[in-house]
Amino acid sequence: MTAKVSVVIAVYNPGKYVEDCVSSLLRQSLTPDEFEVFFVDDGSTDETPARLDQLAAEHPHMHVIHQESSGWSGRPRNTGVDAARGEYVMFVDHDDWLGDEALERMYDYGKANDADVVVGKMAGIGRPVPQELFRVNRPRATVANAPLIDSLTPHKMFRREFLNEHNMRFKEGRRRLEDHVFVAEAYLRAKSVAVLGDYLCYYHITRDDGSNAGFQRFDPAGYFGNLREALDVVEELTEPGPLRDKLYSRWLRNEMVERLRGARLLKLPEDYAEELYREIRGVVTERFGPGVFAKVAPTQRVVAGLIAADLYQDIRALARWEAGIKPTGNLSSLAWEGGVLNIGFDAEYQVDGAPMTFRRDGERDLLGLPLSDKALEALAGQDIALDAPVDRGDVDLVVRHREDATQYYLPVECEPHRLEAGEGSFRQRITARAVLDPETAAAGAPLDKGIWDLHMRIKSCGWSKETRLGAVRGEDVDGGRLAALTGAPRRLVLPYWTDGPGNLSLDVDQHTNKLEREAVALMDPAAAVVDGSMVRLPLPLHLAAKGADPDGTDPDGADPDGTDPVRLRFERKNVGKFPADAVVDGRTVSAPLPLDRLIGRRWAVRIGVPSAARGAARWTRLPVDVVVDADGVARVIDRHTPPAKSGKQSAPQQKPASRPLWRRAAGRIKRALTNQQNKS
Repeated sequence: MTAKVSVVIAVYNPGKYVEDCVSSLLRQSLTPDEFEVFFVDDGSTDETPARLDQLAAEHPHMHVIHQESSGWSGRPRNTGVDAARGEYVMFVDHDDWLGDEALERMYDYGKANDADVVVGKMAGIGRPVPQELFRVNRPRATVANAPLIDSLTPHKMFRREFLNEHNMRFKEGRRRLEDHVFVAEAYLRAKSVAVLGDYLCYYHITRDDGSNAGFQRFDPAGYFGNLREALDVVEELTEPGPLRDKLYSRWLRNEMVERLRGARLLKLPEDYAEELYREIRGVVTERFGPGVFAKVAPTQRVVAGLIAADLYQDIRALARWEAGIKPTGNLSSLAWEGGVLNIGFDAEYQVDGAPMTFRRDGERDLLGLPLSDKALEALAGQDIALDAPVDRGDVDLVVRHREDATQYYLPVECEPHRLEAGEGSFRQRITARAVLDPETAAAGAPLDKGIWDLHMRIKSCGWSKETRLGAVRGEDVDGGRLAALTGAPRRLVLPYWTDGPGNLSLDVDQHTNKLEREAVALMDPAAAVVDGSMVRLPLPLHLAAKGADPDGTDPDGADPDGTDPVRLRFERKNVGKFPADAVVDGRTVSAPLPLDRLIGRRWAVRIGVPSAARGAARWTRLPVDVVVDADGVARVIDRHTPPAKSGKQSAPQQKPASRPLWRRAAGRIKRALTNQQNKS
């Protein structure tokens, strides 16, 4: 039978980095008879050929093709396409990996939409990937109705008959941007392109040895010579006009203008930067006109105009100013309401630590750029205005999984404001309100267990910069930083401040023991009381959780009010553990004390909170202890209070035997490692 998918992987000396790729292929939800893998070894000189031969011997659907080194990835990819027999061909780099269901989901989505090309959602681990393209699913995407042109890496599925029909192969030899030529042609020839945005399919990795091919310094003349070939494809397959200008603007923006901005330009050796500039200017003056310039953002248009006017020193001066731009955010509110976390914040750009300002000229808002008179005159001569579209500025709030970089956009309402800054200038501040529902934030599905970090991205006037949120916050925000039980079955979602900067993150379903740390921070032991045989404790929890079935019950047997039971347990090492059913009222939990079992001793108190992943409660120690004297009178104390040295005791407290030195040293090492792992 013909395989559904053929995976083609060009391989050259990946060393240990191929193992993550291999592991992800072995975890695919497609069965081995539904897909095949071709590792094309392009003359590797490390241990990889033997490793891959062993892999192929163990897994019949995996194959290895050995060939002499060609110097780049084009030829081995073509070799893989020629050997493939799958309905679709998927290209993967040897140091990247796939989501466990990537091949199945992309294939099914491609078949459902009769797609020639299927683009799966990507995550960049230490490197940038397109963002806007994957905001939603796009079953019928084109270069005209979607930002397809922003994604020109080959890590996609292509219908094999489509590739053969148009004789599409990668350009071979040691060259750059062969993937741009290939993918741009595919987009323009395809009858249908499907973008799968609700599942993370591809992980694009930065190697910790810094040896990714795309990160190596390139020869500018060769690079921009290869770039012209991509432009040639667009010129061949489109008519002159707005669409061609829009497509051209991708290369102007990403490969030219952005290389000459801010720290990216300034960190280059000056002789290399000048050589790069000369090659960029050659392409700009040859191929791009005002129509292309008009398709980029205002600040990018300014740089393009300076390139066209050959004002390199003005470009460097502007880069020095832009290098000081930083996005800033102020977390103004944080509150749970019915199992949904409402997040209020303000966003603003700063330059060298001061708010960025804009100029006002009558009814016009203008960019406050540090340009010379000569530069201003040159831009005016090209009809490049300095108008600042501040009213179109907005902010995204993204929740991103710390381990695998899976990310989702949260619903955000934002409004830009002008703040007077004196002398005819003003600041732009964007106020925003985001909603985080842990049960739907993952493109309509629940957030997976783990640590999720919140990232704010300001987009305004051609700048798009990202920062964390929470280090700067209002005085009242901490009062809303409670844990919540959400979903069915119930699980804990805990907002917390990271160590050091104090940014906002979420611990979903008790991935760590941060609840204990937060209980110490948020619980007031003095507010804990004993009334007869009942103990009442304040909780660092918000329990107005949602998710109950319409008939008032949860499928896992939760209470009719929609909350799972929270339990308490009193325990003492080498003595026993005594659980007690608890009653929750707002942020207070009450439970009966089994006094006959606790009498005469001091007991640690643990709270049992439901965990969906565990299928049972996870027990966390609270910052209070319960002491019951010989007369059965109980009291609650701060757990850090030293044990009493005298008083009525029904039984003497025995001094624990001193632990051996080696055991105490091992304990310190274990605690240090645990603390290091828990730091954000």
